[in-house]
Amino acid sequence: MAFYSKLGSIPPKRHTQFRKANGALYAEELVSTEGFSATYSLIYHAHPPTLVKAVAEPYSVAPVAAIEKNLKALSLKTFKVPPNDDYLKSRVTLLFNNDLTVAVAAPTNAKMDYFFKNADADELLFVHEGKGVVHTIYGDLPFEYGDYIVLPRGTIYQIEFETAENRLLVTESFSPIRFPRRYQNEQGQLMEHAPFCERDIRTPQDLKTYDETGDFKVLIKKQGMIFPYTYATHPFDAIGWDGYHYPYIFSIHNFEPITGRVHQPPPVHQTFSGAGFVVCSFCPRKYDYHPKAIPAPYNHSNIDSDEILYYVDGDFMSRNDIERGQITLHPGGIPHGPHPGAAERSIGLEDTEELAVMIDPYKPFQITQQALDIQDPEYYLSWLNH
Repeated sequence: MAFYSKLGSIPPKRHTQFRKANGALYAEELVSTEGFSATYSLIYHAHPPTLVKAVAEPYSVAPVAAIEKNLKALSLKTFKVPPNDDYLKSRVTLLFNNDLTVAVAAPTNAKMDYFFKNADADELLFVHEGKGVVHTIYGDLPFEYGDYIVLPRGTIYQIEFETAENRLLVTESFSPIRFPRRYQNEQGQLMEHAPFCERDIRTPQDLKTYDETGDFKVLIKKQGMIFPYTYATHPFDAIGWDGYHYPYIFSIHNFEPITGRVHQPPPVHQTFSGAGFVVCSFCPRKYDYHPKAIPAPYNHSNIDSDEILYYVDGDFMSRNDIERGQITLHPGGIPHGPHPGAAERSIGLEDTEELAVMIDPYKPFQITQQALDIQDPEYYLSWLNH
């Protein structure tokens, strides 16, 4: 995160004695990224976070490629992925490479009966449908439709849904998820030209300290495996914390689109970045206002990266017959562009209500069988005039 935050009780000086009412020491934990070189937070536990009672046999959840090398445009109807009571089992990986994975999920259970920690990747959960609360050691994060939930790697969490029907777009990043560097000054503050600011970011609130002992199941993901751990104390036993490393929420509805007299390129929509990809938000906005503007995008040869679009809501101006929850993949190496009639149809329009999430990886995606099971096999032919 780009700014300092704190919650609960902390001592006036770090790495010094901080005691409970009975005189026992709180257990200080440094949660750091990139060794000791990037963001970190200090957490003060009621118990040491190392009290492991059991470790069960791990099992694989690594994605398997059905297509390793692809050069065909694909369309995936993700709402065909069936709901599942279990949060982790509901996650279906569709696309992946060495930098990130893209999955969808339709969990239905009101509350997880376990805790989860991704020790491999930062997670970016986009809430397409649903409402609830993410419980963490840092505090609670209430979420709703349109929220990006950013969960840094190593964050133990438990989601409680208030709705029975939930749809999530899940991105796992094997590098830290950050805001674009060009939006920030040397001190890390979001600058005036950025399409959002710190006021738009929701940090954890309502810290609850669970000073409890027992058997607490934590499923830990590492190297594509799930390791079932049982801890002797509740994972959310913090009395307080401070630092720059914590989960947070940013709503796509708070993204302020950058527009111009002629069509603006996708980087103006960028919201997040990782070491091998970017995430962009296409939001309701005024169209280009040059008297001869063509609001629909021009054809583009994306030589260096794949492009996927996840369609959230509204009528996406450059495509025909788009459904909510549809993913289109346009692989690097061949041009893509507006569907037949889209350019002419866009001329003279003043605004759009489209809402979509774009993910551009710098390395090609591999495709799973689960993706092929929900594809429209004729999509790559849809630019032909029939």
